Amino acid sequence: MTGTDTAVRRIYRDAPAHAPRGVLAGEQVADVGEAGTVLFVIGMRVNRWRRVRSWWPVFVGMPTMLRELEKHPELGLLDARTFWAGRTFLVGQHWKSAEQLGRYARDMQHAHGPAWAAFNSSKAPGRADVGIFHETYVVPGDNIETRYGNMPAFGLAAALGAVPRPRGLRRHAHDRMGITEPDYTVDAAAG
Repeated sequence: MTGTDTAVRRIYRDAPAHAPRGVLAGEQVADVGEAGTVLFVIGMRVNRWRRVRSWWPVFVGMPTMLRELEKHPELGLLDARTFWAGRTFLVGQHWKSAEQLGRYARDMQHAHGPAWAAFNSSKAPGRADVGIFHETYVVPGDNIETRYGNMPAFGLAAALGAVPRPRGLRRHAHDRMGITEPDYTVDAAAG
């Protein structure tokens, strides 16, 4: 069997007949290609709930930026998902390039630049009522492994598109990435 064979594994064979609307039935992988992607994780943590004036501008700034980026795909954002856990609000973003991300972040003609300047000139950083963070990962295509089972388009699959998972892909990805963990090796019995 080749790495491009798309035969459906037994465990997913009945999924197309039962998947809810919007779910990509069976096994999918993101259509990453050679170029790769930029994963940008940005967020805030409310350190003092009662100090609303400190954290509220940060909280409402992100949806404004995401709406702007959605209206202007030429700016480079491919997909964004928002998550909330306790005091922490996080947005995972996929970008076409680090250059486009940086250009957007510094451009005072777009929503981020003025919001960042306003935050830096406010008293909020010195009061520590709100915490902010971001992490940027530039990931070449040959260092990415994805897999989605009965999921709507999510993560890189939402950002770049999804394709049926070719048979043997897990072996190929684990070899390419130099991973020897048992979870990433082919289980012939599961096929």
